[in-house]
Amino acid sequence: MSEFDFDLFVIGGGSGGVRAARIAAGHGAKVAIAEEYRFGGTCVIRGCVPKKLLVYASRFRDDFEDAAGFGWSVSPPSFDWPTLIANKDAENARLEGLYRSGLERAGVTIMQARAELADAHTLTVQPGDRKVTARTVLVATGGHPVVPDVPGAGHAITSNEAFHLEALPKSILIVGGGYIAVEFACIFNGLGVDTTLLYRGPKILRGFDEELRDHLTEELFKRRIDVVCNAEIATIDKGWTHLNVTLKDGSTVETGKVMYATGRVPNTKGLGLETAGVKLGDKGEIVVDAHSRSSAESIYAVGDVTNRVNLTPVAIREGHAFADTVFGNKPTAVDHELVPTAVFSTPEIGTVGLPETLARERYPILDVYKARFKPLKHTLSERDERMFMKLLVDGDTDRVVGCHILGADAAEIVQMAAIAMRLGAKKADFDATMALHPSASEELVTMREKWVPPVKAAPAKAKRKKSPDAAS
Repeated sequence: MSEFDFDLFVIGGGSGGVRAARIAAGHGAKVAIAEEYRFGGTCVIRGCVPKKLLVYASRFRDDFEDAAGFGWSVSPPSFDWPTLIANKDAENARLEGLYRSGLERAGVTIMQARAELADAHTLTVQPGDRKVTARTVLVATGGHPVVPDVPGAGHAITSNEAFHLEALPKSILIVGGGYIAVEFACIFNGLGVDTTLLYRGPKILRGFDEELRDHLTEELFKRRIDVVCNAEIATIDKGWTHLNVTLKDGSTVETGKVMYATGRVPNTKGLGLETAGVKLGDKGEIVVDAHSRSSAESIYAVGDVTNRVNLTPVAIREGHAFADTVFGNKPTAVDHELVPTAVFSTPEIGTVGLPETLARERYPILDVYKARFKPLKHTLSERDERMFMKLLVDGDTDRVVGCHILGADAAEIVQMAAIAMRLGAKKADFDATMALHPSASEELVTMREKWVPPVKAAPAKAKRKKSPDAAS
């Protein structure tokens, strides 16, 4: 008989925790998982899946407008927000059911409850103060949105509430410049909401390639999204029919809603981690090693709660690797390099590898290839939208170290490029690949001319007048 109730106890029923529980159970471990809200986590319930459904909804307006150029006559379309939200909720419920049934089939004990650590091997399960023990504990509790301490911030919403609005506002001010802020700005704009994107920094999407940032901002302006940078909110006051927002420069904005998308922090408060000897980082994240083990030998953590690479596929990979390492006798460390990612803006961004600024720091010789063009579809739709592609190549080895795309289906294209780059593909391999014509993605294998930065003219030197006493 084991001295513990379970071999593994997982706190958190999101993507990383559920994957870890299932794989560990498959390796023969006795596993329990506790989730106090809904199984599926941020991604399934109020993150990437429902958000992508809203992205699809927001893009139909473009489709209706573009159809005319191809001979279609479309009656004035109408949109019903409650119908979209009801259908989204039904899909969320279906996915949550799949998560639960997958755990049940794997033989995992499911607890719809909150679990907190009493020590490195003991957990208190609420309600009821039930005590259970586990040889190994995995924390996979994810993160939550941050709302700055601004007077009147209680009148604002976050992405959590945005999925459950009773009605669309006529206008919205979205605060932030990252994935979530940019994506929701495009969603609301596409659904007919007067949208302003407010960011405290000089450019949106910090950390992305500079040209992606610039070109997307240009496209957002074309869509009449007002992108305001170097600006912050001072106060939010509630009026009769709208919110009155005062910025730190003294200017004011009237808007129907304010949404904060200013980052997320790990869900580590109140879990008893300090009591169990778990070291936390500056943002409250659980500090882990390459195999996701914390400073407490029996406690591991995966996903956003570790604040490594906060993406759902990364959490899933980390959860799987943890289970293989601890219960499958297959030590596996997750490689966080070359992680492809997308911003589902309109147009969307797909990127993998280094941005140009970091690539230039790492590689003494960097070859840059670019293409910017109007997609074939828009030659008839007459939409003023440009696609942008960029390859970064190590000049010494010819290996592709960055691939950046802005435009329709950018995420689908970059996923395939990521496979090639993971295998160490060189620019010559891209060049030797037959193009698929006509397609936007063929540009990746037809770019031949290196981009050469313009040479800045040296400033003219002022001519010194000769002193009357100077020798001739």
